[in-house]
Amino acid sequence: MPKPRILVTRPSHQAAGQAALLESLGAEPVLLPLLEIKPVEASDEGFNLLKSRVMDLDLYHKVIFISGNAVTYGIDLIDQYWPQLPVGVEWLAIGRQTAAQLDSLGITATQSPNGYDSEALLALPQLQQITTDRILIMRGVGGRETLAEQLSQRGARVDYADLYRRTAPHYTSEQISSIISNTSINSAGTRAEPLSAVLITSGEALNNLTQLITEHNFKQFLHTTLVVPSERVARIAAELGYTRVITASGPDNQAMAETVLSTIDMDDRT
Repeated sequence: MPKPRILVTRPSHQAAGQAALLESLGAEPVLLPLLEIKPVEASDEGFNLLKSRVMDLDLYHKVIFISGNAVTYGIDLIDQYWPQLPVGVEWLAIGRQTAAQLDSLGITATQSPNGYDSEALLALPQLQQITTDRILIMRGVGGRETLAEQLSQRGARVDYADLYRRTAPHYTSEQISSIISNTSINSAGTRAEPLSAVLITSGEALNNLTQLITEHNFKQFLHTTLVVPSERVARIAAELGYTRVITASGPDNQAMAETVLSTIDMDDRT
């Protein structure tokens, strides 16, 4: 029986772990990054504001990291201006992986045990009575506004530290066809199987995928199994016309891999 081909759409620097896990579980990962992540540089517009927010870190009661990318670029910048972390700051993270990444750097961050998104974090007890708090959100440029809006409504003063930009990679029709269609030749020299499923880890990546398949006339792709990390992204997928959407138990590599492989296994049995 041929290996199931799973499309991995994480940014290039994050795809290796997911691909290696799928391969170890007997699948064939196929890489098509749908986001490029680039840090805000010193020459970029907005860097001076970002720098001032980081230099004022000790003025904030709480600092929230939105993602692993926020940890990567945020801690790198913090290290430049804070040889020792300021005392009295409460650290929070969205998602288990983001909290684990902070923990590996010596920062203990609170994350919700009940979910992986802004809504889950907002339900934490320490984010209810915050009328006198200053809160800094470490994120990418142009992220969701839900978290800041809700915290502001509860009386907190909220600032952003915009650390990186997300852009959509460019692909030609030929590149996409060789990946998602049954037109590629695998390493053994035989024609590869069509894709079994796609792993999508954010609404933005999903929008980029939709734009690609629409521009390059691959609308049949709307009927391929799509595994997403949350009900919110599942709703977006349904609104965009995807007909087979499965929600994983979380956005981490293990949850996504287990969900997609169990879904494929169930399909094979029916």
